[in-house]
Amino acid sequence: MAATRRQAREWAIQMLTAADLNPPDDVGRFMVSFWEELSSLDADEGRARPKGEMKDFAEARAAGVLANQKEIDAILVPLLAKWDLYRLGTIERAVLRMGVWEMKWSDIPKPVVINEAIDLANWFSTPKSRTLINAVLDKLAKG
Repeated sequence: MAATRRQAREWAIQMLTAADLNPPDDVGRFMVSFWEELSSLDADEGRARPKGEMKDFAEARAAGVLANQKEIDAILVPLLAKWDLYRLGTIERAVLRMGVWEMKWSDIPKPVVINEAIDLANWFSTPKSRTLINAVLDKLAKG
């Protein structure tokens, strides 16, 4: 089964969540370790394997967010309407950071970024999270 951009975004969110909980000193080594761990956990047949273009797509997002995290957080804080970034759940923080990165540093259309972010929040978190993700990224897109 070939990986899709959606799957690659899921991998990126997993990387960003792990990095948020345990910040890496060496992002390259962190990514190698992530892929090794994922491969060891993925014993099910039929699941997409991280390789090629989609692996690069996931890594670009994770590395981009980690390299620009201070700037991304500075963009996010005013959009959170008096809500502290670190009061958010780890998943919500990762999804918002990746959404900001995709809007600012990629050529993905903003409506696609918002839709993908909402889907990721819905998949990894709770239905209430998607409302927050939508509101924050919509403010950024319109801002």
